[in-house]
Amino acid sequence: MPLETPARIVRALVGRGYNAEREAVTLIAGSDDPGRTLARVVEAAPDDALRITADHVREVLASAPAADPPGTEPTVPTAADAAASDAAASHTAASDPSVSDATSHDNAAHTSQSTPAEAKVSSGGRNVDPALRSLEIANDMTGQSTGTGEYDDFVKVFRDRYEKLSKMLRGRVNHRPAKAISNMSGGEDAELIGLVDDVRSTKSGHWIIDLEDTTGTFPCLVMKDKDIAGYVDELLMDECIAVQGTLSGDAGILFVDSMHFPDVPRSHRPNTADRDVQAALISDVHVGSQEFMAGAWNRFADWLHTEEAERIEYLLIAGDMVEGVGVYPNQDEELDVIDIYEQYEAFSEHLKSVPGDLDIVMIPGNHDAVRLAEPQPGFDDELRDIMSAHDARITSNPSMVTLEGVNVLMYHGVSLDEVIAELPADKASYDEPHKAMYQLLKKRHVAPQFGGHTRLAPEELDYLVMEDVPDIFHTGHVHKLGWGKYHNVLAVNSGCWQAQTDFQKSVNIDPDAGYAPIVDLDTLNMTVRKFS
Repeated sequence: MPLETPARIVRALVGRGYNAEREAVTLIAGSDDPGRTLARVVEAAPDDALRITADHVREVLASAPAADPPGTEPTVPTAADAAASDAAASHTAASDPSVSDATSHDNAAHTSQSTPAEAKVSSGGRNVDPALRSLEIANDMTGQSTGTGEYDDFVKVFRDRYEKLSKMLRGRVNHRPAKAISNMSGGEDAELIGLVDDVRSTKSGHWIIDLEDTTGTFPCLVMKDKDIAGYVDELLMDECIAVQGTLSGDAGILFVDSMHFPDVPRSHRPNTADRDVQAALISDVHVGSQEFMAGAWNRFADWLHTEEAERIEYLLIAGDMVEGVGVYPNQDEELDVIDIYEQYEAFSEHLKSVPGDLDIVMIPGNHDAVRLAEPQPGFDDELRDIMSAHDARITSNPSMVTLEGVNVLMYHGVSLDEVIAELPADKASYDEPHKAMYQLLKKRHVAPQFGGHTRLAPEELDYLVMEDVPDIFHTGHVHKLGWGKYHNVLAVNSGCWQAQTDFQKSVNIDPDAGYAPIVDLDTLNMTVRKFS
């Protein structure tokens, strides 16, 4: 057989409704008559088999082939086959957000990576037309890091933050610099945009907010009986806000009448795709942990090969591919794979089980082998080589990923811990992580507070500002499932694929594991599939 035999074997198995282990393909290709061996393997496969394994092939090779018909070389499905399958395929209807149990499935076919020459391939219920797809990545700072940790670097990043966020607020207030306001007369109206430098309460229960711009700092007083007093509970250090009010008689303080956040405009109308196509949003796989839920992952991967999942053409993974090493105390006692590189090799093997025709995008998280300080560059070349399955796109954390016109902001979500710790429970909690995400959308920054638990890297630009309003905001990290819409932006925290660890028990984290949120890109409606 010609040199491309392995690829032809894969395509032939796809055409017959099977996926295959790499070793199984190698064994078939290395047999005396690969075409005949393939035919015998398919004939001998169990009725409920979804994947041809190396053991299946070995059993066939060890058995007598006398009754087998003369073999032919594997054939590639034709365009006519694809068209016929496409015409027969049925789509599942989109619904309001709900959770569906997918722990058991009918026998379903699998698919493999399609070649560029195949404009459309029918593969066990999945119909793929790569020409209809578009995937673009913006805000990727991989290879762009210039920060050295010097004082000037921090000045640059905060200046950039202020300039970007103040532009969003200048249409709402007539900003005057802090230095200019300090020279105004008492009793005058004044409006100021600044970063929150300090928040403190007075003996009378009022609030003083020190706002800082590029010229200086000015104190602003929020009276406890004002309607806007509730906003003070939502403030984080270093976020950007605008205030309007009246100067005191001595012009030493601004009495605040109104407060504004950069926010998502209420008039925001999200982009949608022009066709019926879906994306699966997952995160926190944690391969290498003893609690990695391999069974749930395999059910998810198997389901992706079914006709029910044929509209899913994109898979977005928001960080923590592996469990990592030394991330928390005594973590080594909970590891199934000790070596970090072996963890990524194991993750890559699990990634191979999903359909090869998916477009996959991955960003790192705090358990991954990248720097902890955000923004996090994408994985280095060595790890990219290990995770080369299906030509996954690797980008930085955070990144804006545009799928057929739909803007998806991917952020792993470490700052959610800080938001939940700092704000009242009705504004942000682990049980409803999407509400904490609403706060980040309101502040138009994925990690506004500096100097807390979230480590921030000083760069010339602040890559953490949400300059463009996303249509979908996708995070992970907190291992909780939650979703909702804020000013028409779909916020999704996608849970995890790791059962509760001893460390999580010690800090009272009860994870939502084995779920896959599925978004209809043409409507932004969402369903959730359960595989645990």
